[in-house]
Amino acid sequence: MSELHKFVFEGLPVRGMLVRLTDAWQDILQRRQQAGGYPAAVTELLGEMAAAATLMQANIKFNGALILQVQGDGPVRLAVAEVQPDLALRATATVQGDVADGVPLSHLVNVNNQGRCAITLDPKDRLPGQQPYQGVVPLFGDRREKLEKLSEVIEHYMLQSEQLDTRLVLAANDRVAAGLLIQRLPLQGEANLSGSGAVRRDEDQIGANEDYNRIAILATILRRLFWEEDVRHFEPLSGEQGPRFACTCSRERVASMLRGLGTDEVESVLAEQGQVEVGCDFCGAQYRFDPVDAAQLFLQKADQPPGSPGVH
Repeated sequence: MSELHKFVFEGLPVRGMLVRLTDAWQDILQRRQQAGGYPAAVTELLGEMAAAATLMQANIKFNGALILQVQGDGPVRLAVAEVQPDLALRATATVQGDVADGVPLSHLVNVNNQGRCAITLDPKDRLPGQQPYQGVVPLFGDRREKLEKLSEVIEHYMLQSEQLDTRLVLAANDRVAAGLLIQRLPLQGEANLSGSGAVRRDEDQIGANEDYNRIAILATILRRLFWEEDVRHFEPLSGEQGPRFACTCSRERVASMLRGLGTDEVESVLAEQGQVEVGCDFCGAQYRFDPVDAAQLFLQKADQPPGSPGVH
């Protein structure tokens, strides 16, 4: 069963999390098998993204969806992992062309160094006019050198966005996707909200905190870790409280999307194919609308009084 473990190092400004996706990851891959499955290198990338997104969602405790995506000009045009506040997750990738085994990140999505990684926080209950927050970073380092591991990209993002050192170890195959996060805690809680002095002290600690540096080095070298450190473990999250596959698609959401396309576009598809068929890239569910169904969509919209909410 998939599990998420949280732990802190007693007396040290360091925390960590470990995620192991087993059944949740298998659910994602098995649904993709209907479309032929993913090449091994894409499976590894998408599994690492699922593990990383789970760790980040659990780390920030955000009341909404955290969406991690990478896109570029390689054979992997787009890869997405989405995790809800209750750790329900889904992931998918769009692949064009052949992908060799064992190729690094740059060969998959960043051939011409134009690839991007985006992390989006989409609030569960948006206020009127509120937009999701999105942070975007390139898939290269400070000297425009290509970053060859997803973990390096996210570490770079975390350092820029939070001004906190983060070490991330990711691994995935066709059975398990796993990740380990080690992060230096702020010297003062909510540093970014407590004044520039606290922020400056945190920035001064970047790369210089000996406790964090020691543990981060151990995390890189050893996978069964920290036998000399005083570690306090929290109850692992698993089952209905832990990471698990779930898709948020629905016939109502697809209907709303078709309304957004407009009558002319939908009627054009009906004239050509006799029905509108929409498949979910995440779970493989198929939604079909015949001419009567499609007409009903727009009749429902026309019958709504002004200002009434639509279907979402």
